[in-house]
Amino acid sequence: MADVVVDGRLNVDAVRSHFPALNQKQVFFDNAGGSQVLSDAINSIRTYLEETNVQLGASYNIGQKATEKYNEGFKAAADFMNTSVDEIVIGPSTTQLFSNLSQAFALSFPDDAEIICSSIDHEANISAWVRLAKIRNFKLKWWTPSAEPGDLKLTVDNLRPLMSGKTKLVTCTHTSNILGTIHDIKAIAGEVHKTPGAMLCVDGVAYAPHREVDVKALDVDFYSFSWYKVRQTFDKGIPICGVRLVDVYGPHLAVLYGSQTAQQDVTSLGHYFQTPADTLATKLGLAAASYELVGTLPSVLSYFGPDRKKTWSAIAAHEQRLQGILLDYLNQRDDVVVYSERSADSKLRVPVISFSVQGKRSRDVVEKVDACSDFGIRWGHFYSKRMVDDLLGLKQDGVIRVSMVHYNTEQEIRDLVSVLDKIRFLVLPYWF
Repeated sequence: MADVVVDGRLNVDAVRSHFPALNQKQVFFDNAGGSQVLSDAINSIRTYLEETNVQLGASYNIGQKATEKYNEGFKAAADFMNTSVDEIVIGPSTTQLFSNLSQAFALSFPDDAEIICSSIDHEANISAWVRLAKIRNFKLKWWTPSAEPGDLKLTVDNLRPLMSGKTKLVTCTHTSNILGTIHDIKAIAGEVHKTPGAMLCVDGVAYAPHREVDVKALDVDFYSFSWYKVRQTFDKGIPICGVRLVDVYGPHLAVLYGSQTAQQDVTSLGHYFQTPADTLATKLGLAAASYELVGTLPSVLSYFGPDRKKTWSAIAAHEQRLQGILLDYLNQRDDVVVYSERSADSKLRVPVISFSVQGKRSRDVVEKVDACSDFGIRWGHFYSKRMVDDLLGLKQDGVIRVSMVHYNTEQEIRDLVSVLDKIRFLVLPYWF
């Protein structure tokens, strides 16, 4: 991706040339639900199915090539997170990987274990732990920040009162798929690890498409994200011990990281003959990783170029400009409520922006945008229904969400602002 960063600044035209879907009239502002796919990833899938679509592990020539591509995919996934292949598992979705992990914990957690679960997460990082607590009769504590629209942030201070000597697992999101606010996961991990044996599981799905993920630097136990939000394959969700990662420009595929220490609490769900189960994939994979999708992952790493830190820095700077344009407009409207972080600072948030218009249905606003433009924005709860209902109090239609990534342009955002301003008096008021 050396061609897309020039003098430290993102060359957006060069970026967009890597994504065939951007040649359409549609403007994609629903990227938190899944970004568009790299042309190299699309070509990789086609080539695999045309040339190496055989069972892995065979000794004949094509069998060896297929196995090599699959192994290279695992190595790329591990490299993307700064870990090793024995600390990751790849599967069809983050939801499935977290569910598998919870089943493994059910066999290893002590009877008096306590689980702390964030109430602002996507349901993928909630339902598995609620189910586990119910099955084993564990005590479940809800980690809920202030309900004020601008203060919905998970912090060490609002976590600390929930911790106890019996805490076994804390789960949270790196970045909410609705709020966009970045949580200080390293600080949270430090607080969790003050309790002997306590582990942190993070959903990184909404973070990974926007910022570099280094699970070792974060000191998480589990972290997961979806590659299709990191612009690459076609199977949702990648769980990484302690974090669920964001979509990263590829196929619908997910990855979960689990540290070697944390894996000691992971009972294998695999076949009896897979002993010793000495990798996370052997313990939790259940043969669910699509061969052709895993094989695309090296193309994702290649896209970010030889100096990934430089590329991520350029992406963050570009995205700060994008979200700044939209937030400047929304913040000056007295009939709009922006949920959580109102600053455009890239250190505080990613460009996933949710808001509501007072007296107007979110659905009506979005459908009016649909009717008069090619902008693809969304309304709803986006699988974070507990937060939308209980904290935001938006049970009717949820929020209006505009989610950008680095292939979006500043002009696209300015044009969206013009449309939002144009329709502000065209959407009929809704009297509750």
